[in-house]
Amino acid sequence: MRLVVDLNRCQGYAQCAFLAPDVFAMHGDEGLLYDPEAESAQRERVAQAVAACPVQAILVDEMDMAAAARTAASGEAHHA
Repeated sequence: MRLVVDLNRCQGYAQCAFLAPDVFAMHGDEGLLYDPEAESAQRERVAQAVAACPVQAILVDEMDMAAAARTAASGEAHHA
């Protein structure tokens, strides 16, 4: 899964690092480190991180994002 974070847009809220710590990590107060080629196993956590970003700085390959949305939706259906 390919990720891009707009580091000019990122404000360091760290919601992504909290939700997907294997993919995103804060470096200092505002610096973000991330794995641009995240493992598919992290798809659901990355989808949650994308949704939680207050400034929408995380971009995922469109094909990957559609699959992540389906995975997240099916996960919610199982919990309902």
